Amino acid sequence: MTQSVDAPAQTQPFDLDALNQQFDTAHPKDILAWSVENIPTGLVQTSAFNVDDLVLTDILYKQIKPAQPVPVLFLDTLHHFPQTLELVAKAKDLYALNLQVYKIQDVDTREAFAAKYGKALWDSDILRFHDLTKIEPLQRGLSELNTVAWITGRRRDQASTRADMPVFELDKQGRLKINPLASWTRKDSWAYVAEHSMIYNPLHDQGYPSIGDEPITTPVGEGEDERAGRWRGTGKTECGIHI
Repeated sequence: MTQSVDAPAQTQPFDLDALNQQFDTAHPKDILAWSVENIPTGLVQTSAFNVDDLVLTDILYKQIKPAQPVPVLFLDTLHHFPQTLELVAKAKDLYALNLQVYKIQDVDTREAFAAKYGKALWDSDILRFHDLTKIEPLQRGLSELNTVAWITGRRRDQASTRADMPVFELDKQGRLKINPLASWTRKDSWAYVAEHSMIYNPLHDQGYPSIGDEPITTPVGEGEDERAGRWRGTGKTECGIHI
């Protein structure tokens, strides 16, 4: 069955089956260019400022350069590594980002979070921790930004749960979800970084191929999956945003 989603200035919905057939192995720049052209309003990039997210930002802001810069939605979980927050600030200045930061509404520091919700909530209730710090702020952000379609930095080779991920899909709210790097590998992303002399999180050079919250992200050993350092020992492979 063909999935479809309404979009601004369109009399017909997008045919996701046709789009996925057309763009399944396309270069991310071509996918992003199509997105900018066909979704002139309501297009948002969600970013954790991992290397893959920054590749997409670089393409959007340095190559495509839409008249209205695509908003970059960043979730400040209050538990990021200092290096991640430093990179966010650096990227904001370098790219002149339309940066939109969302976080839990009732506390504004890690200490206040612990005082209200308990010390190390990620150990006692990881689902509630992610709901408070990621899922609710994301949905609020997407709603307040009037999002029609959102761009992610996911790749199929990152985890078994993403192996069959399409380039275009619908989220639970019926928004278009775009995965321009779906067919790329980790090697492809880093080749782009080298070619374009991009900035990136220094933790990537310290054994952290995938960087999440500081208390629950560990280095990855040789031969391990690149996301093995996320939620180590819990059996989790996703925080809940992309399920």
